[in-house]
Amino acid sequence: MGDVIRFPRPSVRTVHATEPAPLWREAVGRELREERTGQDRTLSDVAGVAGVSTQYLSEVERGRKEPSSEVIEAVGGALGLSLVDLTARVTRRLQATSLRGPLALAA
Repeated sequence: MGDVIRFPRPSVRTVHATEPAPLWREAVGRELREERTGQDRTLSDVAGVAGVSTQYLSEVERGRKEPSSEVIEAVGGALGLSLVDLTARVTRRLQATSLRGPLALAA
């Protein structure tokens, strides 16, 4: 009939059994917190500008809540970050984590 075409196998990534890969919400929260503290701003200040509660923003920064794209955009905007810029930062952080291992998230 015809030739069998083999599909390439996906590359195998080393998985660290002791620490799971960081979640998107954790990486987003860490980026937001680093930007906020780098600007020497309070949770209350940024939450007020973004239109969210201080408690909710705190939970987002700690990776406890899965914020909608609207909330991420509002908080990022309150910090002077576009959604594209914030997403690019988070993507770079996650790429660095996958290349260097789970501890890269804390770097």
